[in-house]
Amino acid sequence: MAVAASGQLNLDESPSWGSRGVDCFEKLEQIGEGTYGQVYMAKEIRTGEIVALKKIRMDNEREGFPITAIREIKILKKLQHQNVIQLKEIVTSPGPEKDEQGKCLDGNKYKGSIYMVFEYMDHDLTGLADRPGMRFSVPQIKCYMRQLLTGLHYCHVNQVLHRDIKGSNLLIDNEGNLKLADFGLARSFSSEHNGNLTNRVITLWYRPPELLLGATKYGPAVDMWSVGCIFAELLHGKPILPGKNEVGFFFFFCETSVTLMQCLKLCIRVLRRFSFVRRGVSLKAF
Repeated sequence: MAVAASGQLNLDESPSWGSRGVDCFEKLEQIGEGTYGQVYMAKEIRTGEIVALKKIRMDNEREGFPITAIREIKILKKLQHQNVIQLKEIVTSPGPEKDEQGKCLDGNKYKGSIYMVFEYMDHDLTGLADRPGMRFSVPQIKCYMRQLLTGLHYCHVNQVLHRDIKGSNLLIDNEGNLKLADFGLARSFSSEHNGNLTNRVITLWYRPPELLLGATKYGPAVDMWSVGCIFAELLHGKPILPGKNEVGFFFFFCETSVTLMQCLKLCIRVLRRFSFVRRGVSLKAF
């Protein structure tokens, strides 16, 4: 798929998509699990390429194919950028998957499974940050932030809101390349869109105040708040706005405003050293 110099997509040149069976891959180990389903590290049998298989959870057949998976597939088919995770293909299992004893893994002997095949990444940012004694250097932080902002800018230029930016959704390989992942809550938007959007998005620690207060009309700014939280977290060494629930989080936010301003000033000092600060943005107030 071609990408113009402006960052806009050329949708006339789309990739070819087919559907293979999951038996084209050998599952090596499970590397993640959540409300979406399981994620496996796998090897394509023909080429030996290591990939990530994300199994789409299909527990409730009455609701059909999950809307979050439909949106993620639709958006990732369009987005082609070095800092956005690549969805390589969709594969299926025609019948139920079984364990070594022959028991159906999903409890339904008639139902098959659907997998999203992604390029494999070695780590996520949260996993790296949680390692004992881990503290990112300023050059590392600058490198990760540049890639995060570049990938997110590409999404916003192409009218996509991510709506779930957090450390576990920022994948990093052993060469230090960072990619935005997990577009299950992502939505397309446009400047002409006047409809309401749900405010039940973005993990609480990275959720902006306007969503906590019930806003349903918003744009790229909600993603940028999350990016700011990631930036401050990398500098501070831990999440700056932890909270167990929405009410407690909001009171914590209000009570720590002075500390947040100090952290913001630190972020701005580092930001001044970036060579790609967007033109027209004034930092003099800080």
